[in-house]
Amino acid sequence: MIKNKLIVQETLISIRQHEKEDFISLTDIARYKDSDRSDYILQNWMRNRETIEFLGLWEKINNEDFNSIEFDGIRNKSGVNSFILTPKQWINSTNAIGIISKSGRYGGTYSHKDIAFEFASWISAEFKLFLIKEFQRLKNEEIENKSLEWNLSRSLSKINYKIHTDAIKEHLIPNIVSKPQDGFVYATEADVLNMALFGLTAKKWRENNPKQDGNIRDYASVEQLIVLSNMESVNAELIKQGMNQADRLVVLNSMAISQMKSLVNNPTIKKLGK
Repeated sequence: MIKNKLIVQETLISIRQHEKEDFISLTDIARYKDSDRSDYILQNWMRNRETIEFLGLWEKINNEDFNSIEFDGIRNKSGVNSFILTPKQWINSTNAIGIISKSGRYGGTYSHKDIAFEFASWISAEFKLFLIKEFQRLKNEEIENKSLEWNLSRSLSKINYKIHTDAIKEHLIPNIVSKPQDGFVYATEADVLNMALFGLTAKKWRENNPKQDGNIRDYASVEQLIVLSNMESVNAELIKQGMNQADRLVVLNSMAISQMKSLVNNPTIKKLGK
């Protein structure tokens, strides 16, 4: 589980990834108001009719399994002075997904950023603005880092794609073939590079990582992507020279080992991951 932290007006705010979405700690936001009674602050916000209306609307938009019948009951009770609603009661009663609440050392109550910003607004309009500003700064930093570490490097591996596939088409594919056969040849050549660099084929990687999205190259390091880009050009030239696949695998593997040894300790490459 990926975690980040922000400092908003001298208050530490935790952020965690949940179902590929950013969830911000409501417990930490409540501590800004009263560090000794964060649970009471949160419950006081949740018992408001306006809050319940907002939470219900968010769930109806984002949650197909939201229990609208239970929600109507909670909303009708919200006008009573004795009405109390905790995050766990809300989750258990309505099957809500916008808020998560766990006990223990690393527990606490978190919510989707939309809900967290609404809570922050109830705490303080000024605090909400600073929270949004810091959250956006964090997102911008993440985008910049990913662009350097992955997107640009991924582009490097695509630079020679056309050269590589054209060489395969010209020297390996017979004149009369069907498109499925074309695709099979391309996949085979791609796996020559995968075996030389990663030690396994794309199919084997998928079998070993059934829960991962994407493919083996999507999880490559900066160094691996740079070597992969270089290997594509070299493999295209070896194909033009008529070298068979088994021999090319040995050459490319040796090249991968040599280049990876040079790159892993290269300070310039290391900066891309920072």
